[in-house]
Amino acid sequence: MPATKGVIGVLIEDHFDSTEFRAFNEYFPAQGYQVEYLSHLWGQPELTFGSNPDDGTVDDHVTVTTDVLHVDPSDYAGIICIGAYAMDRLRYQPEVSGPNARNTAPAVEFVRAAMAAPGVLVGAICHSLWLLCAAPELLRGRQVTCAHNIVCDVESAGAEVVYAGSGTADLVVDGELVTAKHPEVTGRFMSTFLEEIGARALASR
Repeated sequence: MPATKGVIGVLIEDHFDSTEFRAFNEYFPAQGYQVEYLSHLWGQPELTFGSNPDDGTVDDHVTVTTDVLHVDPSDYAGIICIGAYAMDRLRYQPEVSGPNARNTAPAVEFVRAAMAAPGVLVGAICHSLWLLCAAPELLRGRQVTCAHNIVCDVESAGAEVVYAGSGTADLVVDGELVTAKHPEVTGRFMSTFLEEIGARALASR
């Protein structure tokens, strides 16, 4: 199926989750959406990032040529923060100015703009809410889910983590933010993400 419905921008850096990466590359194009990987390129024309070495080797690589400094979130149907440790790397600032200072890492500023852009859906899965924790105003008062080991970070940023049984919920939708617990629910995350994009498109007609 040709990718004609729009573009899904995926924020990525080293140590990204392979399960999600492979699923995104298969599912979204099959549903008519192009996948474009975005990152901060530090003045380089391109950078190549590797996946999390879960089995001791880096199995997946992606070369990114699109810098978040040079694109508008409104050009995308949705923005997804990929899981594993990539989003922690993207919130890095070379210099910090003191307690409670605004994080101005380019990817953090980009996701701020995405959350403020009318009609742009933002998705985060597993550890990737780490990026939004660097901008607590984006999480304050929102219902979300995430990996168990970053619950403390997410709650400290002011979000309301939704629990189910003895763990966090698999999937939560709160306005323009879709969050998922773990790579094991990537399929549900992706289908829900596109359902929400479709619902917003219908509402805007």
